[in-house]
Parts: sequence; C-alpha cells; structure tokens
Amino acid sequence: MSGGNGSNKLWGGRFGGAPSEIMEHINASIDFDRRLYTQDIAASQAHCAMLVETGIISSADGAAIEKGLAQILSEIDAGELNVDPKLEDIHMHVESRLTEIIGEAAGRLHTARSRNDQVATDFKLWVRDAIDGIDRALADFQRALLAQADQHAETVLPGFTHLQVAQPVTLGHHLLAFVEMAGRDRGRFADARTRLNESPLGAAALAGTSFPIDRQATAKALGFERPAANSLDAVSDRDFAIEFLAAAALCATHLSRLAEELVVWSSAQFGFVSMSDGFSTGSSIMPQKRNPDAAELIRAKTGRIAGALNTLLMVMKGLPLAYSKDMQEDKEPVFDAADSLGLCLAAMTGMVRDMTVNTEAMLASAATGFSTATDLADWLVQNLDMPFRQAHHVTGALVKLAEDKGCDLPDLLLEDMQSAEPGITAQVFDVLTVERSVASRTSEGGTAPARVREAINKWKERLA
Repeated sequence: MSGGNGSNKLWGGRFGGAPSEIMEHINASIDFDRRLYTQDIAASQAHCAMLVETGIISSADGAAIEKGLAQILSEIDAGELNVDPKLEDIHMHVESRLTEIIGEAAGRLHTARSRNDQVATDFKLWVRDAIDGIDRALADFQRALLAQADQHAETVLPGFTHLQVAQPVTLGHHLLAFVEMAGRDRGRFADARTRLNESPLGAAALAGTSFPIDRQATAKALGFERPAANSLDAVSDRDFAIEFLAAAALCATHLSRLAEELVVWSSAQFGFVSMSDGFSTGSSIMPQKRNPDAAELIRAKTGRIAGALNTLLMVMKGLPLAYSKDMQEDKEPVFDAADSLGLCLAAMTGMVRDMTVNTEAMLASAATGFSTATDLADWLVQNLDMPFRQAHHVTGALVKLAEDKGCDLPDLLLEDMQSAEPGITAQVFDVLTVERSVASRTSEGGTAPARVREAINKWKERLA
C-alpha cells in the first residue's frame, strides 16, 4: 500500500519518492517469509499483552489489536492473504491488514519494537518448531530401523571395509549403527534448540528501548527460557539458523550413507534387499528395471542441504553489528533445508519399514571373501598361545593357499592347515562358519545376536 507520493506508509516518511520497481522486487521477501505468519502473530500477541500489562498502551487498544490479530490468523489459515509486494514482508502485511480491520489503534502495536527484533523472534520460533518436527521424524526413523533390526538380529551379512568383505556381521547390528547416528542427530538438534531458546523481542532495532517493557513476560509467553542478554547480539544473531543447518546437513549425510547402501544392496549384483513398489520406479525403455529412485534422491538432496549451510555461512561471514539487509537471505536456505530433510526422513523411514530382506543372499555373500580369516587368527592366539602378529602371518599364508586352490578357508583340509602351522587341530573348523563368527563377537557393542537384542531393548526403552 502506498502513500500519495508512492512511498511506503509504514516506513516512507523519510523518503520523497517511491522505490524503483527493481528495488521493490529485490527488497521484498513476502514470497518466502509468509511462512512465518503463525509465529509473527504469536509474537505480536505476546508483545501486545505485555504493552497492556505495563500500561504502555490502553487495554481497549490492546483488546482491539488482539481481536484483529486473531482474525488475521484465521484469514491466512484459510488462504486469504492478499499479497502486495510493496508491503515487502509478512510483518508489514499483518500490520497493514490490522490497520484495515481496527484502524489507528493498529499503529500502537509496533511500540517498543522493531522489525529487527520482530523478525529475529519470528525466525527463532519457526526454527524451534522445525526442530521439534524433525525430532519426531527422527524418532519414527529409529523405530523403523529397530523393527527391522529386531526381525533380523541373527541375519548374517558381510561387513565391509573399503567396500571389501571384512568380517561377518548381523543385519540387526548394521541397522543399529544408523539408530545410533540418528540418536546423535537428535542430540545435536536438541542442543541447538536449547541454545536458540532466548527471546530477541524487546531488543528493538539494536539498542533496546526507553519504554518500560517487560522482556521476561514476553519471553515466558513465547516459551523462551529467558530474554537474549545483549540487544546488539539479539537482532544480529543467526547462529541458531546456522546450527540448525549444520545439524540438518550431518543428519542428511547419515541418510545419504544409508541410501547409498540401499542402492547397492538392491542391485542385481547384490540382491540383499528389495524395495517396495511405493519407493521404486520403472524405466521408460527397459521393462525389467526397478529403480531405487527415492534412495537416489535422498543422496542428491543431501548436497542441497549442505549447500544451504554454506549459503548462510557466506551470508553472515562479513557482516558488522548489528542488522544488515543481507540477513533477509537467511530464511530461504533454512526453509528449503527443513523441507528437504523432512521429506528425506519420511522417504527413508518408509523405505526401511517396507523393504524385504533376502537373508539367503546375505548369508551366501557373508561366506565369501575369506570373511572368517580374523576368527582363524584369533583361534591361533587363544588355542596355541601364538602372538597375534605371528597368527596374522599364518592366517595370511592360509588365505593365499585357499586362493590358489580356488576355495574358502572352511573348505581347506586339515593337512592344508597344518602345512602352515602343525599345531592346528580339527577344532579350528568350529570357528570358521559365519554363524559361529558373529556369535563369538560378544564384546560390548559387538555384533553377536545376544548383544544386538540387548541394544534393541535399550533403544526401545529410550524411545518409549
């Protein structure tokens, strides 16, 4: 909405002319910050109540403002926001509409605050809500992993290092690794939430205000732990958004690692898992194809989320105190990353929950690549009192012998074993099966099914 000279009624008193059309376009943020409307109205309601309580505005004006804000919230919820680029952002849209509804009293709402502390407050509230939603999604993801881990606590598959067969592990143990990662992700988001939970409201433009406001009251009304301690920092801080993006980028990286495994595992060459119809696509030319597109898109969106973190770091890196218009660029990367991560979590949770495990293919693969070589070396140490380095050398020689014979370690004859170490007895074959191998890994945090079930039960208790 413009005045007679084309300047903005909400800030145009200093200006004799209107901004250019290009300036209006680059300056406007309503296309994306309209998402803050719930938080903006909630913060305005808290601010209004405090202004009445402290006697800064009358109770009659406060009641009119409160009623008008409630009406605006209802209108926007119903999709009735009339966007005017000249009004720049969601804050000015709300104030302009409030003026239309209640008249001059609307102008009193902005007493003792600035758009600087207003937007910082709104954005913190939005990020806090986003963290709460992501935490719930991560918990659902953990439950999906635990359900599969519980079902496959004894299912054997090859454990890899360098994408080479290393030692047999259980699928339950493998999936629990991602439960642990998701647990750390939840911890990082929780830490970020704790640090952000200080209210900028009342910092005004940068220096505080001369009005006798009660920042404790507005902080409490909005669920903050306390007011931010320094007004300059309060309006210029975007650490909370950067921390959110850092946690999101690492969380997405974890999802991408699992996505990569599902892509590999569902290939014909591995055949470890089959993805459900709900999370697969076909080919326009090759009728036999079943593509794990959801997993591949999660891999790709991880770059998008990490890019959002880098974007905001670059926005903030050279800004002097306090507020600069550069900071208008903080919201789009955060909104996009939050949307992308939420979608990735939902897709990965669905894929894990619906996937079918080919236990036979996993077991057959686990028995290849001399995966029980370490068990043989451990047997030599435990039964022949051999130093581990010597046992490692003997085992290496037996692996070479098996390679030459075109067989695996359990297929060697006893005399073959004794050609490398005469002390070896027939008992050695008891430890060379993959089932015995995983069952023997009973150290804390190990892959033995008994340990896996212990870990599953502990996580179920934590998630309950």
